[in-house]
Amino acid sequence: MHLLNDDHHQLAGIITDRKLQPKKDIYKDILLGVAVGDALGVPVEFCPRERLRMDPVTGMRGHGTYDVPAGSFSDDASLTLCLAEAMTKPFCLNELANKFVLWLYQGYWTANGHVFDVGDATKMAITDIKNGAIPESAGGKDEWHNGNGSLMRILPLLVLSKDLERDARFELTQQVSSLTHGHIRSIMACDYYLEYALGIINGEDKVDVYSRLQKEIRQYWLQKGIHLSEIQRFDALLSSDISIANEDVIESGGYVLHTLTASIWCLLTTNSYAVATLKAVNLGHDTDTTAAVTGGLAALIYGYNTIPADWLSELACREKIEELAIRMKAFNES
Repeated sequence: MHLLNDDHHQLAGIITDRKLQPKKDIYKDILLGVAVGDALGVPVEFCPRERLRMDPVTGMRGHGTYDVPAGSFSDDASLTLCLAEAMTKPFCLNELANKFVLWLYQGYWTANGHVFDVGDATKMAITDIKNGAIPESAGGKDEWHNGNGSLMRILPLLVLSKDLERDARFELTQQVSSLTHGHIRSIMACDYYLEYALGIINGEDKVDVYSRLQKEIRQYWLQKGIHLSEIQRFDALLSSDISIANEDVIESGGYVLHTLTASIWCLLTTNSYAVATLKAVNLGHDTDTTAAVTGGLAALIYGYNTIPADWLSELACREKIEELAIRMKAFNES
């Protein structure tokens, strides 16, 4: 493996599919899963749930909120792809930060050559990096800096963290989240998401991962000295059966805990990539991010080649994204 340089209970109400297709390429799973989910949600971002109940998204759409072509992905996938590209060589946090700057100011890894969607906290942190801030501490650390901007892009880190010891995984996640989101709550959300993904690639059923994390991750966070009040904010995932929750109590705005909870709910209450991501989109509000976060895990569960072919055919930069996945695989499995 390639190391960092110095820069550093059976759950009720769930129908599970235990005959999942073998996962052959986690690199394409991650990148295509996130990008397709993002692109599905872009045209209806900020739409209220009530409107989408009357006109639900059933596939790729064009125009809409940002008036961009069908298949266009936004900041979620762009920053995911920047992180993925950082996994094609020995990982360097400063180089990743530079890619984020290139994205914001020069349209690097965008769908159509320009940035059309960026969160305030992400924009502020990247601007500060451009102006000389230390990348590892650029992200806001106040409680109101807990949007979903680091969670939405964190999944490629699985490639590097999966072979590390538990503390090293957490510390790496903290570093990468803190480029834009440095509050412990955002870091914990990224940690939960990556630990869930790790269970999936290790062959666990999605329900079993959820049940195990309810016990293990709470104890780990306590051992790390994280305040109990912060851990309790994750009670929807750690102390209840989210799968039996009614849709009306699932929130889908830009708050990191809402995005994480909604995504796990979508996964646990569906049995395919397509249904999971569409369910995420049709929750409304922060549609692209909820679907991107859901889509990354769903592709790891079901395989990228279960993504509907017509969705893949419309995805912007598909060949370029697949070529990046090949480069990731070549470097990390050499």
